[in-house]
Amino acid sequence: MAKYEPVLLARIQKPNSHKLEGYRNDGGYSSFERAIKELKPEQVIDTVKNAGLRGRGGAGFPTGLKWTFLPKDHPGPIYLCVNADESEPCTYNNRILMEKDPHQVLEGVMLACYAIKSEKAFFYIRYEYGTAFRTLKAAIEELYAAGLLGRNIQGTGVNLDIVLHRGAAAYICGEETGLIESLEGKRAWPRIKPPFPAIEGAFRKPTIVNNVETLACVTHIMRKGVDWFKSLGVAPDPNNPRDAGSFGPKLYTIAGHVNEPKCVELPMGVTLRELIDKHGGGVWKGRKVKAANPGGLSMGFVTESELDIPLDFNGPGKVGCLGLGTAAITVIDDQTSMVDVLHNVCQFYAHESCGQCTPCREGTGWMLKITDRLRSGQGRREDLDILVEVADRIGIMPGTTICGLSDGAGWPVKTAIRKFRKEFEDAIRGGQPSPIRASLPVLAGAH
Repeated sequence: MAKYEPVLLARIQKPNSHKLEGYRNDGGYSSFERAIKELKPEQVIDTVKNAGLRGRGGAGFPTGLKWTFLPKDHPGPIYLCVNADESEPCTYNNRILMEKDPHQVLEGVMLACYAIKSEKAFFYIRYEYGTAFRTLKAAIEELYAAGLLGRNIQGTGVNLDIVLHRGAAAYICGEETGLIESLEGKRAWPRIKPPFPAIEGAFRKPTIVNNVETLACVTHIMRKGVDWFKSLGVAPDPNNPRDAGSFGPKLYTIAGHVNEPKCVELPMGVTLRELIDKHGGGVWKGRKVKAANPGGLSMGFVTESELDIPLDFNGPGKVGCLGLGTAAITVIDDQTSMVDVLHNVCQFYAHESCGQCTPCREGTGWMLKITDRLRSGQGRREDLDILVEVADRIGIMPGTTICGLSDGAGWPVKTAIRKFRKEFEDAIRGGQPSPIRASLPVLAGAH
């Protein structure tokens, strides 16, 4: 592949990259100004739709298509919610965009609002992102002072306000209806769908929820065009009529047992092996890869022999993973116990389950208790089958829960057991407790 020139990360090394003056000197907000003066909202939607942009938050749903789900000729208000919760473990691509180049994201927010005829955007950011919050707050204030936000923007009759809202540090708020419930000041229990947010969302009004990186891509689609965006990534599989393609640039974060943890921007479709060896500097301490997550813990595990999969929206599914997710790679070296890794994963999801749905609340708790028993040297072989059965039976995909948190909790369990079963069986036969002391968190049902 020819040397790729980043666009999403192109400005982050510049001095004062977060300032409005520098962003405007690099052509910033020219696409927004052109849109509100020369284009109809429907033209912006068609451009994004034709580009084939799919959501970068995990689900990969076509962005332009989602925008068309809003009721036609609705009197308003219509809202945009920006999902900046970013709670998937080892994911930090949104944080980099918000801290280093917030105006790139905000221009995408403004273009999306114009496209869907929204006069108010709620920017929902996780509480721990203090630097990102302060940077965005200053950037939004710059926009109001420059007349790019507020009433009658540049005399066009377009009105827009952006409201920053800090979340309460909960994984469940990354689910769009959980985010909306939290935004409304309620406990973040995901809603039963339908109705979908596009019909009845924030404050019972039509609402579109988009991820930070997705909206940054909107900025560049409107600036560089559909043909540019579709020249990057992976075209649809002609043998799969449901494949919408994996177009455009993507931010991949690399973490875990690598020499150079980092966020890199590449076209969709780079292999997991290239990311680890070339961009992550290889596995630390001269060790080898035992396992890796292709897109956050919730996507499940791949083995060393599966590292050549392309990281597009279809690649991880070919080796039994849930999907691309957030494209956050976590590498596990060959001297790390998968029993310890899986216990850590189960501990996280048992803590983060909101407790609304019985299969998720109880299932994540059971999986934690079983993996805690495995780590204490008291595991049984039948425990492995029970873990896989529980993981297979909880979640929105088998139809037992309202949201997909339990699918995300189950996928790493069943992929770990199925792909590394011998290691788990050897640990059971050995009967030795893990050298890492077990510690039980507060479970979902006990908050």
